[in-house]
Amino acid sequence: MREMTTVSKGDQSMQKLSRQAFEEIRRWMYRNARPLELARWQVYFEDGNVDSVLRALTAFQNEDGGFGHAIDCDNLNPNSTPYNAGVAIGIFRELGIYDPHHPLVSKTLAYLDNTPFFSEKGWPFTIPSNGDYPHAPWWTYSEENNAENLYHVTGGLVGYILHCGDKMSRLYQKALSVADGMMDDLRQKDMMEVHDVNAYCILLHDIQAAELADRFDIAYLTERLRVMVNAAIERDPAKWPFYSMRPSTYIDSAESMFYPGNEEVVSEELDYILSTRHDGGVWDITWTWGDHPKEFAISERWWQGFWAIRNLLILKSYDRLS
Repeated sequence: MREMTTVSKGDQSMQKLSRQAFEEIRRWMYRNARPLELARWQVYFEDGNVDSVLRALTAFQNEDGGFGHAIDCDNLNPNSTPYNAGVAIGIFRELGIYDPHHPLVSKTLAYLDNTPFFSEKGWPFTIPSNGDYPHAPWWTYSEENNAENLYHVTGGLVGYILHCGDKMSRLYQKALSVADGMMDDLRQKDMMEVHDVNAYCILLHDIQAAELADRFDIAYLTERLRVMVNAAIERDPAKWPFYSMRPSTYIDSAESMFYPGNEEVVSEELDYILSTRHDGGVWDITWTWGDHPKEFAISERWWQGFWAIRNLLILKSYDRLS
């Protein structure tokens, strides 16, 4: 039986993760998680050190400054890819590291500046060498795949580069040009692919933090994204056990600009998270590879550690941990 506690809030009962359940998840992490996820766990839920996360991250960094070696658990390509750089940058972002001169960051930015996988639209979703190693089907290289995921990678990369703020660098000028193109595309399209919507959300957050409101039309971007996020959210809980854009994809706390008007569906997802944890363990992921069953079994376990952290951070942000 899953352990939850119920507390009263006004006239409503709110489910919370119990201390017993938290300890079960903690034991699972120490027994099963990769060093990277365990270091992140320790930072967020124990007295962990940020440097331990960065040390674990270096195991995935290549000589060219990019990242490979399954830093994204669905792609076993050891070579550097733009998407993998985005995974590392996501960790820099969550740790609040925006110093372009930090050794780990500077090498990552150098990779993005020098990689041949770049065009005026930004950095591609897939690269050819993915096909040489076991991977999920969406990582198979194709230009069609890259076109369908046009800004999936690029939005987060551009935002981080602009947030770092090294305005004299060539890479910063590249990022400005790509961001201008993203704004132009936004004005020409009624709707966006759901992952691209998330990329624009990340871009918005970073350019606000970088105080670039005078450079970009923040009011327009914000209003368009409110509409797109509301349209992209999957509101049918029957579809949440499968891969879908649950509310937390875009709304990670009550402080999010997208939270007003979505309070009910967010609360419903929080209850869903609490009710779907395995007894004594963590959560299932919502996708499979189809091919490479042995490699996927390893990937699945790695992802479970990642999602355990993600789910607990979401619960914590809404005061759903006892």
